Amino acid sequence: MAYDFDLFVIGGGSGGVRCARIAATLGARVAVAEERFWGGTCVNVGCVPKKLMVMAAEYGNAVPDSHGFGWSTQPGTHDWQALITHKNAEISRLNGIYVKLLDGVGVTHFDARAVFVDAHTLDVGGQRVTAERIVIATGGRPSAPSFEGGAHCIISDDAFFLPEMPKRVALLGGGYIAVEFAGIFAGLGAEVDLIMRQDLPLRGFDEDLRVGLMEALREGGVRVHGGAPVSRVTLEGDTRIVHLPDGTQVRADLVFAAIGRTAHTEGLGLDRAGVATGQGGAVLVQEGSVTNVPHIYAIGDVTDRLNLTPVAIAEGHSLAEALYGHGPRVWHLDRVATAVFSIPPMATVGPTEAEVAVRAATEGPFDVYVSRFTPMRHTMSGRARKTVMKLIVHQASQKVVAAHMLGEDAPEIIQGLSIAINAGATKADFDRTVGVHPTAAEEFVTMRTRTRVVT
Repeated sequence: MAYDFDLFVIGGGSGGVRCARIAATLGARVAVAEERFWGGTCVNVGCVPKKLMVMAAEYGNAVPDSHGFGWSTQPGTHDWQALITHKNAEISRLNGIYVKLLDGVGVTHFDARAVFVDAHTLDVGGQRVTAERIVIATGGRPSAPSFEGGAHCIISDDAFFLPEMPKRVALLGGGYIAVEFAGIFAGLGAEVDLIMRQDLPLRGFDEDLRVGLMEALREGGVRVHGGAPVSRVTLEGDTRIVHLPDGTQVRADLVFAAIGRTAHTEGLGLDRAGVATGQGGAVLVQEGSVTNVPHIYAIGDVTDRLNLTPVAIAEGHSLAEALYGHGPRVWHLDRVATAVFSIPPMATVGPTEAEVAVRAATEGPFDVYVSRFTPMRHTMSGRARKTVMKLIVHQASQKVVAAHMLGEDAPEIIQGLSIAINAGATKADFDRTVGVHPTAAEEFVTMRTRTRVVT
């Protein structure tokens, strides 16, 4: 059968666009459909605008910190609309870049929703299109609250387009979106309550960093309510009231539900193509990103495995090379570095201490090195903020298997360490590396005293 395209990608996010571009450069006839905005969640309502907003908040924090260095700066007033306008302009610029990248390699692109008609046919904005192979790269979307009064809450997509800066914010959730926006709103001058089911934020991250972040949030003025699932949200005029099980009532101008994300597969017609899905509608894939239908693939957050933009890009790149090149490059997805842009930020690569405690039964003991200190900046600013650093070393091989950090520049520092860990560096390699002084980063190569052993 003659198909309209060799490869059709549903979704114009980072992973989908990378897959399309690489396949096109390798000679395939490729098309991409995007129903909302080019660049996907990360560029439009995720990583990029969120980090710009974190930067805005950090400028506010810098004013009081500067006094310890002799500056007589005074707090100004923040113009929320100016921030949103400048943010929107930057996102529009990035949207255009994605389209230009596709045009540059001859990829056909549709500003339309694509849904399956059958295993080789798609309805793209009312037009029937066929493809030999199809890639599902539709990403994820925020979960809406199901408790009583959930309609009085916003979700993360809404937060980037608020018409004005709220004075009182209640954030529901303890994941990365919740803690990042807690820092954003607090840094811009709002009163912030962070309400979590768990006792500590960021379930799944290393315990030492979770404890350190809890302290940092409170130091930054965030009121943290741990172990507090929401009962309901009610209205009293323009005020939202969050009701907690113990009778506590949190009053806010804005309630932001950051309670998770789900795969964006609803209405995609996967049943008509015979594609199997799992919990939350996530597309089930095997090795090589292939679904149960041999010519249909899925990459990125729609598979709900390791939901990170660089992972989606790696999967898209590898898939294109496997299909049209000389075989895929190898990515070590079990050693992917990640960051949370809280204030201060945290970053990590490799397993947590709790995870190696499970592995120790079969792999032998692990050595743990922990350093906790006041960074140089805050010995002068007077801010009660600590940096936490941690290395985990497999005792028998002496390979460094993990590095974790909470503190200024953590994402930049961990990116470099992830190269060393992926390359199999040992503790001796770290120890014989001369540090850059004076920096926080040098602490990673000067940790000589073992804190504890995990067996």
